[in-house]
Amino acid sequence: MKSNIHPDYTQVTVTCACGNTFNVGGTIKDLHVDVCSKCHPFFTGTQKFLDTLGRVDKFIAKRQAASGYIKKGSKKAQEDVTAKSLKEMLEIKKAADTAK
Repeated sequence: MKSNIHPDYTQVTVTCACGNTFNVGGTIKDLHVDVCSKCHPFFTGTQKFLDTLGRVDKFIAKRQAASGYIKKGSKKAQEDVTAKSLKEMLEIKKAADTAK
């Protein structure tokens, strides 16, 4: 193997948001995580709600703001509900072509 091309493999201190710290091997010095085996719901058997940076609130606010808008295609879809014959469609196309 070539020398001086591989990273140094050292002890990494992993710090959880709950305050738990432990060491693993890696190529960086420190690692910060949101959940670990001490606080993860799978290991603890309890439910825990994580809202990182208010993403759930941001999503709910965005959905409420968008509920007032009307889709662009909804008005056109309501106008073209009636079925047209082939003759009517050709006349409309011919009128559109002559208007250009």
